[in-house]
Formats: sequence, structure tokens, C-alpha cells
Amino acid sequence: MPDFDNIAKRYPGAGTLVKGIQLLELIGEAQAPCTSAHLLRETGLPKATLYRLLGALVEFGYLKHDNAAKTYSLGKRFIELGRSSLSSFDLRSAAEHELSRLSAELGQTVSLTVLEGDEIIYVDVRRPQNPLAVGVDVGRSVPAAESASGRAMMAAMAPHEMSRFITSYDRDTQHSILSEIAISRARGYSIAESGSVPGLIVVAVEVHGPPGMGRGAIAVTAHESALGLEQRHIVGRDLMESARRVMGNIGTASVSISPNPRRHSHIAETLECVDAAGAIVGEGPVWDARENLLRWVDIAAPATRIFDPAGARSAMHPSPRLVSAVLPASDGTMMAVTQNGLERLGPSGDLDPIHDPEAHLPSNRFNDAKCDSSGRVWAGTMSLDASMPSGSLYRFDTPTSSRAVDGGFQVSNGLGWSADDRTFYFTDSGLGTVFAYDYDAAEGAITGRRVFLTVDPRDGKPDGLSVDAEGNVWIAFWDGWRVAGYTPGGRLIREIDMPVPRPTSCCFGGPDLTTLYITSASIRLPAQVLSEAPLSGGLFAIEMDIPGLPTREVAV
Repeated sequence: MPDFDNIAKRYPGAGTLVKGIQLLELIGEAQAPCTSAHLLRETGLPKATLYRLLGALVEFGYLKHDNAAKTYSLGKRFIELGRSSLSSFDLRSAAEHELSRLSAELGQTVSLTVLEGDEIIYVDVRRPQNPLAVGVDVGRSVPAAESASGRAMMAAMAPHEMSRFITSYDRDTQHSILSEIAISRARGYSIAESGSVPGLIVVAVEVHGPPGMGRGAIAVTAHESALGLEQRHIVGRDLMESARRVMGNIGTASVSISPNPRRHSHIAETLECVDAAGAIVGEGPVWDARENLLRWVDIAAPATRIFDPAGARSAMHPSPRLVSAVLPASDGTMMAVTQNGLERLGPSGDLDPIHDPEAHLPSNRFNDAKCDSSGRVWAGTMSLDASMPSGSLYRFDTPTSSRAVDGGFQVSNGLGWSADDRTFYFTDSGLGTVFAYDYDAAEGAITGRRVFLTVDPRDGKPDGLSVDAEGNVWIAFWDGWRVAGYTPGGRLIREIDMPVPRPTSCCFGGPDLTTLYITSASIRLPAQVLSEAPLSGGLFAIEMDIPGLPTREVAV
């Protein structure tokens, strides 16, 4: 607290003002409303002077007097002045309309928070007429690392910026925070339980202006019962749209997340949605011939999933971190590729780390993965927000040893081998390119990288792929509304039109490997697109004329 006596001496004639400020400081920093007796002891002021100052401050609304308890606390005038001051803050001004619109449409409390030091502060709150809506106070502050808003902001930071917020926490807490931030960065929004009030869920998206303006977040706070699991992700997408509008209002270039327009309304007659899972980023389908099951993942939920075609049954096991692929192992177990590298996957979705060659790169994660004919795992990495060409292609010679065999990729994605095992395919969705390499199956060596297929962004981006028994390459096109097949020479032979804009990957399965299973994503799709494509995030199946290649198992 300032030295009020020295300040009063330095500014003759301002003594009364200084005493009034001293009172405000004392009351503002107190853990509970203050009695006049406490204030007399702390200030040493004459009783008459104290009561005159308290009376004036109450009159102007700077203090609130509780007649029954005979105590003083800060008055609403501080909040009014704070809001008035913040009205000149571009971030708040730009967000006003979106906060009001979201609150009215969602029927929940919507807030704007800003980062101040190591804390986030609620600078604007819109609470709807809904009597069950959560109350949030303007001016409330929370440690950034302990709030959904703060973690949404941290997810948008460079690793060196973000690290200062978590250094004071123990190692396990740091690991938990970093895992949640990785998930938030990958999907674009944060979902967390309230750290201060049990039973509340907070969904938040980062907003920012030009350099120097600082960081903020738009957050929806609601009771768990009011926001089911699926609804939380819908709110996240709505917040992302609002954040883009806010950033557009203050001159920050916003990134469009809308897919390409649907080419036509045709859908393959034999295509069926076998599991309307509503996955955020459905990916990594693999046929488990041992159990006659289709295994796949939801990267951004995150979770591992199972589909049993015999009984059309499905199951989901939530994952504590981003999981991008599951792979059968030769010992009858399952492996998973996660943001922490290769891990053993338990029956209930639990993970046990094995090897992470990019532990030194916290802003990267693994994406798609497959096994070669010798049981080696091949997997690509990418930056969490797909913003930089920091991805590499790894070959795991054993589950505990790996090496990078190529690099400089933006969005490492689909991979596979030709039917004769002499060509390896690997996709960089960021470049819109599928590469082909000469492949030495005995050594696991790739050479002679060349372009197999380049796609105009207007036609979507190549994502996951699978190869059939005749060597044709089947590719899912993100934002392309289709899966397409190409001969080994790169000639288009068939297009499977989809009812969803973001098919993500495909694999051959079923007893005779003639069923092509196709995963899809619903992430970041605006509401109007979801209304046109309500099966986004679903698992699809279609019967094919040519079977696929058997699933290879990890050698352990």
C-alpha cells in the first residue's frame, strides 16, 4: 500500500483527498466489509474526520454502507466508472454487439475477459432474462492458467509466452494445463469446468486486436445441465464466428473457416451413415480384423471410438489428450498415436506413454499414422494450429525408437503404401499436395519424393487416404464434400459425393475388405453449414468393387 503520509506532504493542500483514497484502498483490499472501528485503527484519523469522509464517499456512490451490519464496502460507482473507462477500449467496444447477441440467442451468460499480468479480468458481462443464468461480476479476476478464458488466450500464444503462466505450478498440474491448451489450440476454443464454482462449464475463444492492444476472450458460462457435451462444441463454433467478427471490427484479419460451397446435391446411393456420432474431428479409421471392428478417433473431443458393423453398435472412450490414430499391435493389444507420441491404449481408453520423439516441441502434435508391412509405425507431426511448416515424418523402427525421415510439412496427413509395396504416399494438407516416394520395404527407406497429386484449394484439401488391392489411392477431401479414387498414375477414376463438407479419412474394412469406411469432421462449421450437413462428424460406409489391403499390425 502507498505511503500516504509522504504523499500528503509532497502535495500540500491534497491531504483530505489523500485520506479519502487511503480509505478506498483499505476497504478495497479488505477480505470482508470494514467496520468504522477497523478503519479508525488502520488510518489513525480523528473520528469526526473519518465519518465525514465516509459519508461523502457513500453519497457519491464510491462506498456502500450496510446500516444493519454497520460496515462499509466498495460501491457500484467503481464498476460504472470502470465500464465507462473501458468503453474507449476497442476490444470491448467491438465486442459489445456480439456479447448481447450471443447471450440472447444462447440464453446464457456471455462475458468478455482481458489479460492483465498473470490474471484475466471480466470487463463486460451480458446476462439474459433466463433466471437460471449464471451470475458473473464485472471486475472479477482469476489466474489465467486456472480459467477457460485464460487457457484460450494461452493457446494462441507462442510457447515461450505461454510458459510464464504455468511455472509456479507443480509438474503434474503443468502437464494437465498443457494437455488442455493443446486440445484448445487444435480445435480453436477452450472447454473447462469452472475452477471456483462446481457444476459450471465455461466455453471460451480468444480475441485480439492489432499489436499493442492486448489479448481477450469471449466466454459462455453455464450450468453443466444446460450445456450437454455436443452443445458445448456447438457453442464453441458460435464463439469462433463471433470472435472473427470482433477481430474484423478492430482491423485484425480474420480467417475464414467456412467450407467450399457444395458442388451439387448428388449423394452416392449406396453410401450410408452408419454412426451419426457428431465427432468434432473424426479421423484415423482402421479395421481391426481380430475383432471385426472399425476403430477410429475424435481428435478434438478427444476420444477413441469403436463401431461394430455386426450389431451396428458403437462405443466411445474419452481421452485425456489429443489422440489422432489407433493401431492394432502384434501382441493383441492396441497402440495409440497422441500429442505425446506413441502410447499403449487400454480397453477403456486409458493411455500409457511409450515414446515421444517431439517432447521438445510442445507446440507440435502427431497426426495421422499407419503401419508398414514390417510392423513399423509411420506418423507425421504438425503444429497445433496448423500455422507453420514445423511438421516431420517419423518412422518408428520399434515402439521405443524412431527417426525423422523427412520434414518441413505444414499439415502432415494421410499415408499409405502401394499394393506392390514399392511406393509410399504421404499428404501435406496445408500444401494441398499428396507426395509419392520410392519405398524400400526391407530397409523402410523412402527416396525420390515427387508430387502425386496437387489440388486447387477451391476443390478442398487432400486429407486421409487408403490404397486398394489394385493400387488405386482413395483420398478424403476436407472442404471438398467427396472422397475420390486415383490410379497409381494419378488419373481420377471415381468420386464419391458426400453429404458432409469435411470427410477426413477412409479405410477398407469388413470380412472381405470391400467396405470403405469414411470419417468426417464438424469442427468450426458455421451454423448454416451444419443445418445443410447435419451428419457432419459421422462415420459413413459404402461398398466397393475392389477390396482394400489388410491392416498391418505394430511389431512388438
